[in-house]
Amino acid sequence: MTRFDCHQHLWPAPLVAALRDRDSYPYLREWTLFLPGENPYRVDPASHDPVRRGRRETGRVLLSLSSPLGIEHLPGTDGAALIDVWHESALRLPDPFHLWAAASVTSPDPDSLARVLRADRVAGLQLPATALGDPASIERLSPLLRELERADKPLLVHPGPAAVEQGDLPDWWPAVVPYVAQMHRSWAAWHVAGRKTHANLRVAFVALAGLAPLHHERMAARGGEFGTPDPNVFYETSSYGPDAIEALAAVVGPGAVVHGSDRPYAEPLDPARFPDEFFHVNPERLLGG
Repeated sequence: MTRFDCHQHLWPAPLVAALRDRDSYPYLREWTLFLPGENPYRVDPASHDPVRRGRRETGRVLLSLSSPLGIEHLPGTDGAALIDVWHESALRLPDPFHLWAAASVTSPDPDSLARVLRADRVAGLQLPATALGDPASIERLSPLLRELERADKPLLVHPGPAAVEQGDLPDWWPAVVPYVAQMHRSWAAWHVAGRKTHANLRVAFVALAGLAPLHHERMAARGGEFGTPDPNVFYETSSYGPDAIEALAAVVGPGAVVHGSDRPYAEPLDPARFPDEFFHVNPERLLGG
């Protein structure tokens, strides 16, 4: 059986070059990344070497464009050009790397997405949680979601750009505070509105959806409904360990959990410590196998 890591990042050389050519966010200066809502980040070049990375893997790896870069939110051709670079260069990467497609959320182009989704190495579409934070946003992006349904491929919801905040915040702040809040919000929006309009779409929320399902008791106390967990909603594990994963699985069921690492920012789970289905069966179901 194929072992899956449903969520990693690797920037192909053409994307690195394109980010270095930029004079506005997001941009690279040599190997230092600059984003408006985060401290400058020193990138390890080895983390984006596909040969070195490939030697570390034992199964299929699904790569995604780093949504906190904000590329999907860039206006007009600015974002579209970088998304094209991502698709063209990531599709040329060797095994074990497959990819999640990306799409502009400022100027959605379902026809372009449909063409990209035809590639066998494209697992589905990743969208930033910052573009799916309320029912109206889900409705606005429905043309993209309908293309996914036609292709019978899933949606991956990933944290988007961190907002600019005041004060000297630690480097871990964006990943632990705004990213988690974004995931929680996008899960709630999907719970309220997404399934009503996209009945058959399979959806995976990165980082256990910010642990949103664990708030089901508070939701019920305030007049909401959780009910039976949605069998087409999945929860990816990156940056979490046994405490959070076991608590979430107790609410949504172990069949909803899929392994993802967020490498190079975190490491994969130890298969010896978690149910085998997280690595094989559940990802196959997410991907339509």
